[in-house]
Amino acid sequence: MSVITEHTILNRLLVYRIMQKIVNVLAIASGVVSAAIVASGVYVYVNRDAIVDGIKSQAIEAVTGSLGGLGGGLGGDLPIGTPDLAPPADAADAPGVPSAGLGISQF
Repeated sequence: MSVITEHTILNRLLVYRIMQKIVNVLAIASGVVSAAIVASGVYVYVNRDAIVDGIKSQAIEAVTGSLGGLGGGLGGDLPIGTPDLAPPADAADAPGVPSAGLGISQF
């Protein structure tokens, strides 16, 4: 049997206290991380509607931005073509303009 000296007891006690402090720090850090995860989960759950609406609006902006200015009005910027194809205002009096329809006589 070995003789346990006072020096050996003090060394073991010092190592035990250092290890205990390390374990305590790790336990506190683990508790902080767990609390942060729970808090972020509660935040997302409470604000889920606002988060979804924000993501939808960002997606719509991204899609309409990629259309090159076609979004928004979807017709206000597009040329319709009818002003170019419409007859002039005095063309109704001009002869030789065929009438629309199937040629059924009107009463």
